[in-house]
Amino acid sequence: MALPLRYNFRNVLVRWRTTLFTILGIAAVVAVFVLLRGMARGIERSSGNTGDPRNILVVRKGSQAESGSLVTREQFRTLQYLDGIAKDERGEPVISAELVMIVSAPRRAGAGEANTLLRGVTAGGMELRPQVTLKEGRWFVPGKREVVVAQRLASRFAGFEIGGTIKAGPDRLTVVGHFDGTGSAFDSEAWMDADEARSIFDRDMYSSVLLRPRDEAALTNLVARIQADKRLSLRAEREVDYYSKQTMTAVPIKYLAGMLGVAMSIGAVFAAMNTMYASVAARTREIGTLRVLGFSRAAIVVCFLVEGSFLAMLGGILGSALAWGVYAFVVVRGINFGTMDFQSFAETVFQFRVTPDLMLLGVLFSVAIGLAGSLFPALRAARLPVISALRSL
Repeated sequence: MALPLRYNFRNVLVRWRTTLFTILGIAAVVAVFVLLRGMARGIERSSGNTGDPRNILVVRKGSQAESGSLVTREQFRTLQYLDGIAKDERGEPVISAELVMIVSAPRRAGAGEANTLLRGVTAGGMELRPQVTLKEGRWFVPGKREVVVAQRLASRFAGFEIGGTIKAGPDRLTVVGHFDGTGSAFDSEAWMDADEARSIFDRDMYSSVLLRPRDEAALTNLVARIQADKRLSLRAEREVDYYSKQTMTAVPIKYLAGMLGVAMSIGAVFAAMNTMYASVAARTREIGTLRVLGFSRAAIVVCFLVEGSFLAMLGGILGSALAWGVYAFVVVRGINFGTMDFQSFAETVFQFRVTPDLMLLGVLFSVAIGLAGSLFPALRAARLPVISALRSL
């Protein structure tokens, strides 16, 4: 015979002080856990939201990122005239040779310097990325040492405002516009003319080539042809697939979330255990009475496990709600975060995301804490001798 749930609910209300402290402690653990997971989710979304499924990105075989790739001008000319590439209204192939460089820039409010990505693109490069839209100012004019910067990046670095200057090698570039990358990896970049970038940095090669096939069949054929050509020694894949793999930056944050979650959950388990042991001590006669009334030891164990899980679940719901409240505040205020990209060693700008599945994960995490913290007190309650329990004061 199982105990009614209202019995557990009454006991939670009677001991409201210890109940409140337990709920708040678990809520803090869950809020931190969900927020850290939300940061990793934001980085993953930034990479997963980048690119166009119609495009092919070509880099050197063996390179893990564009910043570590080299594509010669001869290789670019070979790619440019491959059969199957789409043509624009002028009959020119829709293709862009690009150079990705790292420049150091000062943070706002004098918080030191950080690396950021400077991408040299052609006119075709902008056409190939319709998700990138100009928001302020204008696009750069080749040959005039001009650059256009992502809005989110501009909010983090000094000199990235329109009219400001960016030091690039021996030269300085004038910021003439801001673009929006719609939450993609391009929100962490500044763009200028590709050939002008090669001249400034004294580079004879490009970093990558972006192209658009005529159709899906041409895309498959081009990828296979580029991969199989031993003279080129290049790797080709869909642009979206390339960026979806660039999620190494999220891995340390996931590990941190896991380690902090484990460390804090141990403390939360002991807090829940203390609460439940105190509850057992205060209800010794009550437990004896329940045994006399015919409730089995198993029913007593289940009763305390349900009570502990219920307390923890309340804490999990509160913690998830707190995490969502922080997320809503960040979205409304337009606050962005940055971390180092372990592929390019440049700063990645992102916005963390608290999603319903993460909130549900936080609640499940809290229930696990409640079960772990209630198990030993529940077993102790079930093992109390009936006569001794009835004689206790």
